[in-house]
Amino acid sequence: MLKDHNCAELNSNNIDQTVKLAGWVHRRRDHGQLIFIDLRDREGLVQIVFNPEVAKSIHQIASELRNEFVISISGKVARRPSGTENPKISTGEIEIIADQLKILNPSKTPPFYVNEESDVDENVRLKYRYLDLRRERMKQNIILRYKVVKFIREFLDKRDFIEIETPILTKSTPEGARDYLVPSRLNPGEFYALPQSPQQIKQLLMVAGFEKYYQIAKCFRDEDMRADRQPEFTQLDLEMSFVEEEDVLSLLEDMFLSLVESVKPEMSVQTKPIPRISFAECMELYGTDKPDTRFGLLIKDVTDIAGKSDFGVFRSAVEANGKVKGICIPGCADYSRKELARLTDLAKSLGAKGLVTISLEEAPDGQIAIASKSAVAKFLSPAEVQQLAARMEAKSGDLLLLVADQSAVVNKVLGEFRREMGSRLDMIDPNELAFLFVVNFPLLEWKEEENRWDSTHHPFTAPREEDEHLLDTDPAKVRARHYDIVCNGHELSSGSIRIHTRDLQQKIFRLLGHKDEAIEEQFGHMLEAFDYGAPPHGGIAPGIDRLVMILAQEQNIREVIPFPKNQNARDPLFDAPSPVSKDQLRDLHLSLSRPTEKKS
Repeated sequence: MLKDHNCAELNSNNIDQTVKLAGWVHRRRDHGQLIFIDLRDREGLVQIVFNPEVAKSIHQIASELRNEFVISISGKVARRPSGTENPKISTGEIEIIADQLKILNPSKTPPFYVNEESDVDENVRLKYRYLDLRRERMKQNIILRYKVVKFIREFLDKRDFIEIETPILTKSTPEGARDYLVPSRLNPGEFYALPQSPQQIKQLLMVAGFEKYYQIAKCFRDEDMRADRQPEFTQLDLEMSFVEEEDVLSLLEDMFLSLVESVKPEMSVQTKPIPRISFAECMELYGTDKPDTRFGLLIKDVTDIAGKSDFGVFRSAVEANGKVKGICIPGCADYSRKELARLTDLAKSLGAKGLVTISLEEAPDGQIAIASKSAVAKFLSPAEVQQLAARMEAKSGDLLLLVADQSAVVNKVLGEFRREMGSRLDMIDPNELAFLFVVNFPLLEWKEEENRWDSTHHPFTAPREEDEHLLDTDPAKVRARHYDIVCNGHELSSGSIRIHTRDLQQKIFRLLGHKDEAIEEQFGHMLEAFDYGAPPHGGIAPGIDRLVMILAQEQNIREVIPFPKNQNARDPLFDAPSPVSKDQLRDLHLSLSRPTEKKS
């Protein structure tokens, strides 16, 4: 090899040894007689010194070196002169006095700095992703990803799980998101689909008797982009036979807590064991089913108090079977009218008709009173103000934010306000991990525009046995054997105990509006499999990308994926997607109705 050591492994124990190293020029400093470079490889940095008195022939070559040149050197390890040590790097006590140098490959000037963090347009970073990945933060993110996956594999191997690969080319079935379709050359007019997840396949593996399966699976969904979503993503796919909900949750809890301790010991877990909360309670307290619980600002229901007031907005909402809820923002009663107007605009952008703000102050008698600048001051009696303050656990100097509307709107708006104000008031500890299990989701949700029921999770999720009778009379009240794991405001995973009998599965398909002919065409293979002794089973599929994003304390999932797509689902490095030739289309028996327009 061109190297016998990694750069970062050298230290004072290697002094007087002759070593061979290879890597990239991270930084170059020319001090006239002496030329210094920091040599970088995957493991770290070490300082190389080119001294003409030691090797005059290579000193001239060293003067030609620039950042990102690929070189190999040999030389003797020496202690740095006193006062020149660099405590910021592991090799800071030593340097290499070079006696040989070879330029393996020069480099053009990179389009952005590789040796430091700087603000670079994301599309430029993605176009030159191979350079972006040389940067220290990105390198550490990818190494962290490797460590997470390695830990998961070892953890599950020790618990008798078998890793099984499943097909990438499969059948298109309605499972929620839009499929990516692949035309078949050998079967004209027919298409494969890339898997949204291996859901049906892993259930069939349970029918096949493997009992404990896992896979680090690639999944594909043609969805709009956002900070924690990619068209292709990686998940830990996991399924178990003969289990109840608690078996799956306990396994996940053990795995996540052990993983953090192993790969991110500097981060702390907020609560052990991981709390369990019902979907209904979660929505009441946090306004969302994926809350960030690292801070308080809990939502309080004040419908009973507000509905009796003289304030028309409150009374109208209550009379329309709506809700009045709010959160208490500590110490913010002095917000200016301009700041309050911005909050109102935010509420309206989230779908609310408005926002009621109440600034609290101390009255002369020592009681909590509403400040005169609050628009609703004249509509609320002192007793009602006291009741609101008590319900919302508020004190003098606090700001109350109230929303009056239908329950779904109120929850959405206040859920976003929790997140916004928690961040704005610096209430979030970035080194804390707040895991949460959310359980007892509703099995179904009503799609008003489509006039039909849809699965909250997916159509293979089992209803709670005690609620099955409601499928015929009141489907909205049926709870699912569905559970999520949430961390720091992100949904890490959804899972469930699955349906494993033909009759119940067929009943759910019909309830979702599928005709028997369509059920047989799209899901006949599953129903037939259930006729051959399918065991009770369940599983979950945590997102690897989101998990690593949280552990790396990144705000965007693209920062932990080696070669991601941009916000327009394009790959700037390969310029994909891209047009294909007429010959390729002809081979696939396809034609385009109009030319495709290239998007930036």
